[in-house]
Amino acid sequence: MHLDMKTAETILTARLGTLPDAAEIAWATIWLEACGYSGVRLLGEALKDERRTLDLTRDALGIDLQEVSCAFLAPAIMREVRANGRAFLRNVRHGLYMLPFAVKENIGLGCPVDPSFAVGGERHKNPYGEKLAHAEVMGLEIDDGLWSAI
Repeated sequence: MHLDMKTAETILTARLGTLPDAAEIAWATIWLEACGYSGVRLLGEALKDERRTLDLTRDALGIDLQEVSCAFLAPAIMREVRANGRAFLRNVRHGLYMLPFAVKENIGLGCPVDPSFAVGGERHKNPYGEKLAHAEVMGLEIDDGLWSAI
């Protein structure tokens, strides 16, 4: 299926309905797709999870996300980091969802493959600008099966 970014984001926001931060989750999903990551597949996996919310509480080691998907938590994590500074995340699920928000905020992001990574710091350039500009002009190819499952 071929969709332009804005249409895909609008449709996805509507499909996510009453989820907290639905518009931001939709934006991040489409951003990941535009940058060559499978945001739609990750979101589909996350939507199968029973837990979608979590009180973000810091301890001596950072924030334990308790395997709740960053697809749902990333906007809240970024608000927490803005308010309280750099944080190390533990028990991360779908950590790649932190990437669009970190780039948007122009802050550094530790490796999302590592089970504990820091959010914060300073980013000196946006390595995704060209991919996003290309997707804005050309649109996105999204797998029909994954899209319809959301």
